[in-house]
Amino acid sequence: MSAALRWEREGRHWPHRDASRFVQAGGLLWHVQQMGAGPVALLIHGTGASVHSWRGLMPLLARHYTVVAMDLPGHAFTGTPQIAQLSLPGMAQAVAALVKELGCEVELVVGHSAGAAIGARLVLDGALQPLALVAINGAFLPLAGLPGLLFPPVARLMAATPFAPQLFASRSWDREAIEKLIAGTGSALDEEGINLYGTLVRNAQHAAGALGMMSRWDLRPLARDLAQLLTPIEMIIGANDRAVPPRDARRVQALIPAECARSLELVQGAGHLVHEERPAEVARLTLEALRIDQGMPV
Repeated sequence: MSAALRWEREGRHWPHRDASRFVQAGGLLWHVQQMGAGPVALLIHGTGASVHSWRGLMPLLARHYTVVAMDLPGHAFTGTPQIAQLSLPGMAQAVAALVKELGCEVELVVGHSAGAAIGARLVLDGALQPLALVAINGAFLPLAGLPGLLFPPVARLMAATPFAPQLFASRSWDREAIEKLIAGTGSALDEEGINLYGTLVRNAQHAAGALGMMSRWDLRPLARDLAQLLTPIEMIIGANDRAVPPRDARRVQALIPAECARSLELVQGAGHLVHEERPAEVARLTLEALRIDQGMPV
């Protein structure tokens, strides 16, 4: 499949379809989902995912927040961006343009993996001033060792090769292959999750967006700037995460100001996609950390 994902085709059974709309902002047509009432919580997914990854968590947070989530540029049903928008600063600027268009006053930012890095960049650049940032398996630090040296150039080469996304998307992504891909992150998903990721990885345009984002991802400036982060940050970590080593969370805590380093919660038996595996537990930890739970059921 080489064409973009189509809302009237692949999107017919997308999770929370009734909460979706399309918004023009920053030169892109964005797929946005919104539900709930109250202060605004902005959810930012990671590389290669989409709003579908919040399908379990969104309704739980929506009991306390107006929850806003989007497909990042080049991902799923959001349009293809300019090359510069695929870098970390570019992604942050693009999300900032969307938030401005939506007229949101964001009180909470929840980011998964690379989405947590985008959230931190938005805060550091003054684009958002939330009361707190929740990082779920946050990818704040460059890869260590040989992978850190090899991965960016390889991703850049693949992104620059015209047929690489088509070749990636055209490989045999059957159920077993998708399960292995997810298992490689330390997670295990239900049938719906496997099918949704299958829809994404089989699409060349989505693959191009994810590869382009990875090829331009440089976390060194962010790691350096974490010392300037003045927003409280809560970290939720899947103990089995094979994509972002759980030990990195302690390193991040050491880099940010002590007064902003709040709780670090380790979820046993879950991996990189902990928010999809354990949405109720992640919602509870988020609300408890923010002292919003007040004994209300999650």
